[in-house]
Amino acid sequence: MNSTYLDYNATAPLRPEARAALLAALEAPANPSSVHRFGRAARGIADIARRQVADLVGAEAKRVVFTSGGTEANNLALRLACEAAGVKSLIVAAIEHDSVLRPARHLGLPLTEVAAGPDGRIDPAAVAAALTTAAQPALVCLMLANNETGTIQPVAEVTRLTHASGALVLCDAVQAAGKIPVDLSQLGCDFLTLSGHKLGGPTGVGALMLRDDWVPAPLLRGGGQEQGMRAGTENLPGIAGFGAAAAAAQQGLYDFKQIAALRDRLQASLLAACPAAPVHGGNTEARLPNTLCIGMPGVPAETQVMAFDLAGVAVSAGSACSSGKVTPSHVLTAMGLPEQAAREAVRFSLGWASKPEDVERAAAAWIALWQRKSK
Repeated sequence: MNSTYLDYNATAPLRPEARAALLAALEAPANPSSVHRFGRAARGIADIARRQVADLVGAEAKRVVFTSGGTEANNLALRLACEAAGVKSLIVAAIEHDSVLRPARHLGLPLTEVAAGPDGRIDPAAVAAALTTAAQPALVCLMLANNETGTIQPVAEVTRLTHASGALVLCDAVQAAGKIPVDLSQLGCDFLTLSGHKLGGPTGVGALMLRDDWVPAPLLRGGGQEQGMRAGTENLPGIAGFGAAAAAAQQGLYDFKQIAALRDRLQASLLAACPAAPVHGGNTEARLPNTLCIGMPGVPAETQVMAFDLAGVAVSAGSACSSGKVTPSHVLTAMGLPEQAAREAVRFSLGWASKPEDVERAAAAWIALWQRKSK
């Protein structure tokens, strides 16, 4: 059976450039911290990747701290904010990824969770209102684009009003980077996080971008790697693959106009078959160009995912990190959706290797299931 992969927001297939860089780095025999020529060569590989990752988001290479992924990067940012910056309260968008929401809830600081509007967007005025009563300095956590709906958030605007009150901003850009232009200087946030496998790099590697210098408050203690914030011998093959994927993603940003056209074609096909199907996350311009979160009225998401899988189409119900849960998506409920509607939504996410025939196969599978269930 031909298979169609439309779950890029969970993990993008490994790009050829990333595979080549990863394999080449596996041949490096030395520890990047060693001072001999083999170690210097390994360090050179990491330095190239550091620049490539920094270039993707318009940052200086020295601001990159490599981690094991987006989850660790978010946790490290929260630790830095609390221990190095002395944050006294947290304001977190209720649509954040669990790698922000869960540690925020366990830090023991006063916490305000800001709900999203029906379009999935956080209202800057709601953040401003929360800042008026929050103990300062506060930390505001707002992702750049949501992983389930693709809704792009007003991070730059929120950062301006947040800094005016003396607070800091953590921006999870894991889903946005490589799909839309991301510029750390324009966003203005204090911390920005990335993950390699969302770009077509390997799993197990990510990065925390720092706007300013911080006194290290490491999650892992030991050696002085990664500016003293993340001890341990660097994952050189993963870092090299991450860097190559970041460079390829930056060069391929223009391709997302074509990907957006495929996404729009898929959405139009599904709505033509079922006009009542709700599209979550606002209009197409307000979402990532690759993402479609849509409900099938009366059909649970789990049933849909299994039916698509049998038809050779891979999609997700909510975040892959939350698979197996029986609770509805916290993102959709934070947007005010009733529980039943939240349980009926699936996510199609396209990427660098998606083709028109993938969209045709996915649309055919969705329409076939809808016709069977609506009889």
